[in-house]
Amino acid sequence: MDLATHYTNLFTASCEKISNDNYVIDTQIDNLSDNRFGITLLIRPTEEIKNSIQLFLNELKEVDASQYYYPNSDIHITVMSIISCYDGFDLNNITLQDYIAVINKCITGLNKSVINLHGITASPSAVMIQGFPSDTSINDLRDNLRTAFKQTTLEQSIDKRYSLFTTHLTVVRFRNPINNKDLFLKTLHKYRDYNFGKFEIKNLELVHNDWYQRAEIVENLSDFKI
Repeated sequence: MDLATHYTNLFTASCEKISNDNYVIDTQIDNLSDNRFGITLLIRPTEEIKNSIQLFLNELKEVDASQYYYPNSDIHITVMSIISCYDGFDLNNITLQDYIAVINKCITGLNKSVINLHGITASPSAVMIQGFPSDTSINDLRDNLRTAFKQTTLEQSIDKRYSLFTTHLTVVRFRNPINNKDLFLKTLHKYRDYNFGKFEIKNLELVHNDWYQRAEIVENLSDFKI
């Protein structure tokens, strides 16, 4: 299935679930004792694009301010969850340089792809910006990472939750029942094909993160120039 079709199917199914009150509320967002951590390889869009996204989020906030909206500092595209967040993960229990070495090997020769952020989609628990890469470089890198890490004895949980092939940005999570549901859905449809801009990938970040990639918690472990 191509990316556009995947996003469309996801949007259609999720809007129906929201309409029927079958969406999923994340009960961990406000849990101050949430101890789920992991390490992630990610991409951050430009500030200009983040500001464009905030215009959309501000409109949603006018409809329902009670949901969890990502600030600019937390917006990202996940390339790969190397170790998916779990309760009690301790960075001191891994040899970080071994992970950096594997990633460096995998990004050798990687093209400077452009990601076009066009339109929004949704899941039963979140709203996402649709990302469309200009070539297969990101998924090629993902395949390289899958192969390389499976050839090591390093702790990893790649594809444990699902096999990642999209380049979306999660920007809203449902933390409460949705207020003004019809207007909320109408706003989603308004931005269904909105052009948020495009950017060239120049840098990847390896981070130690919580589930929500909150800037006050995230620790940058290494940068990889493309």
